Amino acid sequence: MVLTLAAVVLAGCESEQKEQARLAAQAKVSKADAQATALAQAPNGTVKEGELEKEKGRLIWSFDIATPGSKDITEVNVDAITGAVVSVAKETPKDQDKERAEDAGKGKKKDND
Repeated sequence: MVLTLAAVVLAGCESEQKEQARLAAQAKVSKADAQATALAQAPNGTVKEGELEKEKGRLIWSFDIATPGSKDITEVNVDAITGAVVSVAKETPKDQDKERAEDAGKGKKKDND
């Protein structure tokens, strides 16, 4: 049972890595450049997580940024083709928990085409 679960987790990690590589081949803006753009939207922030994803048909870099003195996360999405800021949203800890549960339910797939 444990080996089966480990195999499923490993296969999921491999498929996620392949998906990230496929998306990265399409991106024209590097993660470092997109991250610099995102951090400009959340002064004094620290990137907690950053990933490339397809959302609503658009390839974006999505960054979760923590700011000192706040439990909220600023989620900044940067267009991976143009480098433009697509959206900036504050997420409370409750919002973050809800998003994690939704991601787990869909196998982390965020493509909302």
